[in-house]
Amino acid sequence: MAELPHRPVVLRTVESPLPAVVAHGRQVGLGALGRAVAALARLAARHPAGWRWVARRHHPALDGLAAAHARAVCARAARQVPAYRAFLQARPAGVRRRLVDFPETDKASYVVAHDAAARCRHGRLPTRGVVVDESAGSAGQPFNWPRSDRELRAVHRDIAGYTGLVFPMRRPFVINAYSMGAWATGTTTGAAMARIAVVKNTGPDLGKIIDTLREFGPDFDYLVTAYPPFLKHLRDRLDAEGFPWSRYRVSASCGGEGMTEALRDYLEQRFTLVRSAYGASDLSIGIGAETRFTVWLRRRLQTDRGLRTALLGTDEQRLPMVFQYNPFATYLETNERRELVCTVTGGDVLQPRLRYNVGDEALLVSYRRVVELVCADPVRRAELRTAVSAERMTLPLLLLFGRSDSTISYLGANLYPQDVEYGLYVGNPYAAEISRFCLALVEDATLETRPVIHLELRRPLADPQRDALVDECRLGVRRHLTSVSRDFAQSLVEDATAGDLRVELHEPGTGPFAGQQKIKNSYLVR
Repeated sequence: MAELPHRPVVLRTVESPLPAVVAHGRQVGLGALGRAVAALARLAARHPAGWRWVARRHHPALDGLAAAHARAVCARAARQVPAYRAFLQARPAGVRRRLVDFPETDKASYVVAHDAAARCRHGRLPTRGVVVDESAGSAGQPFNWPRSDRELRAVHRDIAGYTGLVFPMRRPFVINAYSMGAWATGTTTGAAMARIAVVKNTGPDLGKIIDTLREFGPDFDYLVTAYPPFLKHLRDRLDAEGFPWSRYRVSASCGGEGMTEALRDYLEQRFTLVRSAYGASDLSIGIGAETRFTVWLRRRLQTDRGLRTALLGTDEQRLPMVFQYNPFATYLETNERRELVCTVTGGDVLQPRLRYNVGDEALLVSYRRVVELVCADPVRRAELRTAVSAERMTLPLLLLFGRSDSTISYLGANLYPQDVEYGLYVGNPYAAEISRFCLALVEDATLETRPVIHLELRRPLADPQRDALVDECRLGVRRHLTSVSRDFAQSLVEDATAGDLRVELHEPGTGPFAGQQKIKNSYLVR
């Protein structure tokens, strides 16, 4: 019998599928538990008192469930949303067991790449019960955001719950001074406030607001909702007309852009209380909001170097806005560039926003972590007890530095460097005298916040030439912004002073251009 050839025996290690199955089962279980907690929270939030109950009982242990819930929302959208399914198929990554395994989305990669219907659940845009909000893009291109009736009702409940907690009013009367029309903030705020108050949607019309206050008299508790600069205009106008502030109770809620503590102090010389909120048309107008605790913390960060270093880091000079937010409504993360990544987790969202990078730079901190840092000092601890005594919200904190790109937000409009560049150079007979430019928002001695366009000159100019250059640049930028940004154009219609753009000239290598490398320009003054 022929001898069979010898074949070596090769031992192969077969990886057991059990760990993967266990991990998957754990994620499914956590996601289900997270959905259950989120559903209970939504049920409780149907009444402002229930919203307050939930906001006061958030525990850090729930953050893990919120993350699992957000991951489950992404997994469900991968099955139900055609655009998101195509987005993921173009970015293969194996089994996505964790939330971070799902890639970030943004306007360029997701919104522009897929039409509105494809971004809806099951690829269908309903024919009724939908409200479309609008925001302007970098080149004036409008971005539309359809929202279902149930989705809007959930937003309304959140806004109403927060307002009832932070602005306790016996006879509430809301004067809604946000821009009206296709913009999300004005119309949504008016509908939300109608759940808890008498509402008049005046828009940013000073005359109508003053007439309303006088006609309905001092027996109401008034809440004015508006952009921060408009609140200053209102205070100054009422002062000029001798308005009897002492007879009235008027508070203010604002959003759309940041607000300095100097402006808050100025406003609170007349207004009983001034609080700000954070949102985005891309996502929701009710992502985060200020409380007495967050305002105290922000003011403490201004003067307390030790707390500032512990919370923000050694080299951070900027003072962020500080908000509290509900991770079961909007789950927030930050990426390696500290950009805010948001997942709107509500089951009623018509167009799911999934790990969406809105372009804001931020820091996320748990409530417990802040309390630990604060309580290390006995003076801080005593102040903290007073700061949290009224609202007692234990929700995590969002510390917002603003746009991570070169954009500045002004009166609800985003001002982009490329638009400013067009205004500086197109049709400008003095354009050759400009070397570089950069942008800033500056609050002057009168507490007016205005955009400032800093120009670096190529050579020294005589005074008449300098004046002519400033005039041409101011008019050119205003003209171009008006033509490409609907938000900016609307601001001019509602308030002529919105077009007061400042232009400052600098000799070569001076001012904000000192020490800058010329290979790549920096368009935003930090």
